[in-house]
Amino acid sequence: CIGRRLGPRLLGRGDVSPRMGREIYQFLLQASNEALPEGLTVPGSFNDLLTDMKANPYDAKTFALKMKAMVQQMEQKARSAKLQEYLYRHFASSGIPKGMHCLSLRLADEYSSNVHARRQLPSPDLVPRLTDNSYHHFVVATDNVLSASVVASSVVRNCAEPEKIVFHVITDRKTYAAMHAWFSLHPLPPAVVEVKGVHQFDWLTKDNVPVLEAMETHFEIRRYYHGDHAIGANLNDSPNILAAKLQARSPKYISIMNHLRIYLPELFPNLQKVVFLDDDVVVQRDLSPLWDIDLEGKVNGAVETCRAADLWVRSKTFKTYFNFSHPLIAMNFDPDQCAWAYGMNVFDLQAWRRTNIREIYHHWLKKNLNSRLSLWRLGTLPPALIAFNGHVHSIDPSWHLLGLGYQSKINQDTLRKAAVIHYNGQAKPWLEIAFPELRSFWTKYVDYSDEFIRNCNIMES
Repeated sequence: CIGRRLGPRLLGRGDVSPRMGREIYQFLLQASNEALPEGLTVPGSFNDLLTDMKANPYDAKTFALKMKAMVQQMEQKARSAKLQEYLYRHFASSGIPKGMHCLSLRLADEYSSNVHARRQLPSPDLVPRLTDNSYHHFVVATDNVLSASVVASSVVRNCAEPEKIVFHVITDRKTYAAMHAWFSLHPLPPAVVEVKGVHQFDWLTKDNVPVLEAMETHFEIRRYYHGDHAIGANLNDSPNILAAKLQARSPKYISIMNHLRIYLPELFPNLQKVVFLDDDVVVQRDLSPLWDIDLEGKVNGAVETCRAADLWVRSKTFKTYFNFSHPLIAMNFDPDQCAWAYGMNVFDLQAWRRTNIREIYHHWLKKNLNSRLSLWRLGTLPPALIAFNGHVHSIDPSWHLLGLGYQSKINQDTLRKAAVIHYNGQAKPWLEIAFPELRSFWTKYVDYSDEFIRNCNIMES
């Protein structure tokens, strides 16, 4: 017992009673209010402390100051290690795994050399379904071929009536050939899949998306998203907050791909209702009942994130995303207002077209740009929280479980019952930094015996 060891030396007697503990506490309390003297040697470990005490007997005050210095030193080391860990995780999450880069290149080559990889998607006889509102339309926007495959496969395999599914995959110009080749060579009958590049939408011009064009070229934006991400990192942040801040600095957030969902009514002018899925989700249940939900005139059916049933998933309100020390935010919004989640959203496009949601979205993006990103810094959700304010219909939380990309301690029963599980966060399931205990929910939808996947050495674990 440390009390028996130190008691006689520090307090001048062999008393190991509670009174001795209180006296030690008083010495430590006094030390907490004193500055550490210059030149104080700090033992690196508990054994070093004992060795030093044996060679240089301490009085009580010296002992308390040494203990304070040791704890402060260990706290600083722990904070530095924590920062380093999350910086490494951030860079790992921002990169493209070698196998997935290989997959895109091989598929692009296949597109150029194999006529079957270039065949029309969907076939001419199925094209009318793309605008037929009697079908269930899903939209995913991504430049990740493998993740798009998992999302689409999980939707189809868990659907009671897969013949009613129409899947719209939107990708960027550089990934279009690879994405088209994948779904041409890996169809999901009886579902219909369309692959379209952003360059193939006539509506997506610089005149219609001027704010996003400005975001991609503005110096402050580029410095923030492409600069030194260690600058401004706060070692006092909790691990989850630090991870979220680093994740928000991913360059993907200034890509038009991440803002496409705000233009759904214009991109799909003939559709009435769609379900938009992020590329880091897995569907575990039939989503057909989503089309039966009465949104009561609202535009966006979403799961709220301020009343999470799973205690391991962090609750989120507006103060999670916005800088309420800025007067423009403080006078317009309630910090305790409930936030909602992107990732799985039911959008009533007819109701949406009767609103000015897109204009509000652009308006606040401009304000944040003009304020040098002082209104918010956490990704693409904040402007959507503002734009959709008053247009959100809360749906049952079991439809969408979040947090699998930053928290492994998720209730397993809740996890298995969720219709859609979302790997939001840095630990994407296709990365080596994924949580092993959560990765299998994603890998079950990857065919690792597939020729392209096997030849690119994409492994299950």
